[in-house]
Amino acid sequence: MAARALLGEIKKRAVSCPAFRGHYTFRHGSTLVVAEHEGGVIKPPSLSALAAATCLPDPDSSVSVLLAGSGPSLHQAASHAASSYPSISKVLVADSDKFKNPLAEPWAKLVHLVQHSGGYSHIFAAANSFGKNIMPRVAALLDVSPITDVTGISDSNTFVRPIYAGNALCTVRYTGASPCILTIRSTSFPALQKSVDSNEASISQVDLSTLDEDLGRSTYISQSSQGDERPDLGNARVVVTGGRALKSAENFKLIEALAEKLGAAVGATRAAVDAGYVPNDLQVGQTGKIVAPELYMAFGVSGAIQHLAGMRDSKVIVAVNNDADAPIFQVADYGLVGDLFEVIPELLEKLPEKK
Repeated sequence: MAARALLGEIKKRAVSCPAFRGHYTFRHGSTLVVAEHEGGVIKPPSLSALAAATCLPDPDSSVSVLLAGSGPSLHQAASHAASSYPSISKVLVADSDKFKNPLAEPWAKLVHLVQHSGGYSHIFAAANSFGKNIMPRVAALLDVSPITDVTGISDSNTFVRPIYAGNALCTVRYTGASPCILTIRSTSFPALQKSVDSNEASISQVDLSTLDEDLGRSTYISQSSQGDERPDLGNARVVVTGGRALKSAENFKLIEALAEKLGAAVGATRAAVDAGYVPNDLQVGQTGKIVAPELYMAFGVSGAIQHLAGMRDSKVIVAVNNDADAPIFQVADYGLVGDLFEVIPELLEKLPEKK
């Protein structure tokens, strides 16, 4: 009995004393979701991370969302999150110009600070450029090993993630110290939908008075966007992708014209990007963006495993290629062996105009 009582006291101190954190794995606790926001709302990849956080089986776990930045948009996003998603129990707001841009150093220091004050058992973020930039540095600061690109959650410590360019799935059991840091493949977890019946969560300001000021290892320079009305590639319902077979940037305009008529996003293979047909932010694949639209149309795409890793979760895959043995036909729901320079003009002619 004395030994059991002593063990209980050690566990209590491990939870309450920052010096002991990292040496005791919490069996129950709360979850932190590090989220992006834009235009006063949480961005869809972060809503997918939030949906993943709700998959943890621990009934006693609560979910907090961390939002950082400056200006009215930040507070609008916090209010929207607190009132729209019943799974959120608390919204943490870090209001400072340091977080105006998603630089790894200040954001990682912020998450480190919030973790030591909150003692979370799990920290979630989307496995997009935002999460991939910040979470490895967070893991290093907390001296834990992150689990990246998670596609499935079995229990609080067991997760599924792809390996070998998505050709195999690996089940990983986390046995390290708290917190368990996860980045989530957003295409595997549908974004959480807002609810009108939500009970409003509390909103708390993060105390930044102890935040380390030595953050100047990187500098924000600029940000550019496509500036058109096409859907975002990562969240589009329809994606039209072109490969190296288009032969030139001028010919790639056929893909753009078809996408315009379908109200779709434009994608490209790495070969097309490397050849200079389109910018690299349109690349789909293992080293590009991971997409899972309702309809994925591939023109002149051979189907290399690196490309398939980025689109194999699409609901319906349509492939057009003049090579009947192209690997893309092995994953396509509908395939047409033909010349894309004949097929696309015919589609443009027969498809109705976008309303």
